[in-house]
Amino acid sequence: MISKLLAHLKPLGRVAVAYSGGVDSSLVLKAALDALGDENVVALLAVSPSLPKSEKDEATALANQLGARLELLPTEETNDPAYQANAPNRCYFCKDHVYRALRQFTEQNGIAHVLDGMNAEDTLDVRPGRAAARELKILSPLHDLGFRKKDVREAAQALGLPNWDKPAAACLASRVPYGTSVTPKLLSQIERAEAALFDLGFRELRVRHHGDVARLEVPEADLPRALQQREEITSALRAVGYTYITLDLAGLRSGSMNEVLQARAV
Repeated sequence: MISKLLAHLKPLGRVAVAYSGGVDSSLVLKAALDALGDENVVALLAVSPSLPKSEKDEATALANQLGARLELLPTEETNDPAYQANAPNRCYFCKDHVYRALRQFTEQNGIAHVLDGMNAEDTLDVRPGRAAARELKILSPLHDLGFRKKDVREAAQALGLPNWDKPAAACLASRVPYGTSVTPKLLSQIERAEAALFDLGFRELRVRHHGDVARLEVPEADLPRALQQREEITSALRAVGYTYITLDLAGLRSGSMNEVLQARAV
């Protein structure tokens, strides 16, 4: 599938990659560099309070390792009342800000194409941001070529990407229930909470914000460990402002905040 991806990218000439440091966009960036040469590729990383500093630092380090030109583009979605309102279509307003910032950069620099890392399985969840991508003509080569997540990881490993097995990540706003206002202060609290748990040795987790309650999601295999470390976890999360700490017995689920939408649809 790597050869198909390279062949798909070669006719594009100069491209910008909507880059996050996750395995999907990293694969697109690496393939674009291989297909087009580093002089024809720029990685664009949107920076706002919804992006954890640790993710920004890891993304920057990987882009440098790949020899890619990287531009950090500040985006203003957290200042948008429509985004802050946190309706189920919040992701649309986020991506609209992000992709418009990327498009402004490419127009100023004579680059026709913007590529993202959406894969063929990403349409299985609620994805309002895809409408913004379509409106701004963002290309999704992995999706178009049928790359599933398994295919992405295999290709990334074959190409020597060190993050080929990196757990899936999502913006910090995805930890907030719909209807709860999303503010930089709240996002900072969630970021600090998750950073504290990473420091305790957890590799994959989400801290879902419910006012005074932090609902911790970890993979099912890590549930016994989380119970063993409950005192450390409780102390760490209370230190960042939570009063009550809960462990979700259903385990880690990507997009679990969307479960309420699915329940309403039944």
